[in-house]
Amino acid sequence: MSALNLTVRVHPVVLFQVVDAFERRAAESQRVIGTLLGSVENNVVEVTNCFCVPHKEHDDQVEAELSYALDMYDLNKKVNCNEFVIGWWATGNDVTNHSSVIHEYYARECNNPVHLTVDTSLQGGRMGLRSYVCIQLGVPGGKSGCMFTPIPVELTSYEPETFGLKLLQKTVGVAPANRPKTVPPMLDLAQISEASTKLQSLLDLILKYVDDVIAHKVTPDNAVGRQLLDLIHSVPHMSHEQFTQMFNANVRNLLMVITLSQLIKTQLQLNEKLTFLPTA
Repeated sequence: MSALNLTVRVHPVVLFQVVDAFERRAAESQRVIGTLLGSVENNVVEVTNCFCVPHKEHDDQVEAELSYALDMYDLNKKVNCNEFVIGWWATGNDVTNHSSVIHEYYARECNNPVHLTVDTSLQGGRMGLRSYVCIQLGVPGGKSGCMFTPIPVELTSYEPETFGLKLLQKTVGVAPANRPKTVPPMLDLAQISEASTKLQSLLDLILKYVDDVIAHKVTPDNAVGRQLLDLIHSVPHMSHEQFTQMFNANVRNLLMVITLSQLIKTQLQLNEKLTFLPTA
């Protein structure tokens, strides 16, 4: 497997941990480094977790607490045995002179380690994200070295992570004085209502684009057309009566789940109160 064919997918929890480590760094530290955890499959490196490794950088050397890194990895293996060392991360926007020294250590821990840089200084108004692999260079019998080569990187998330991010986004754009300290999860029916409203707005946007293409107001895009065709074919063919029956059945199931959860909650509250009643 060639390292240049790899694609890195980063989960949101990794970025949160990197930013948290950067905010808690020592006053004399310019940047923070750490270990990336995850898995590699079909040329895709999925970064699902990470932790910080204390270190100090001098002009001519790097001091890292490698025993701490090993202990943290062993502890993480007890919690999630499917996460392995896949590389390392560092805050900043560029690869530094010390990066090759740190990369050599991770090359002994895993094959083709990836290096992820997270720009916590927000240059350009956003958090830059870059990933690299180290390619060996040199001639037979001569000096050899390595070169950090960029590879594609993208953000991905599981459904629970997506739900958490949507909750966090509700505080974006709110003045600090009016910003809520906590954002409670929405009820199931409220989530359905919000998702339906968003779906309706997206459908209106698609219809407007199609109407503009038909009226020659917008230049047609073949890629968009193919995606719309795939979208239409993915919708199951059913009559209005079949759809209504399916929808009503799902709504009844949802209402049953909500009612059952409310009954369980009430029962727990009653049991909690009964434990404090005086006995005869």
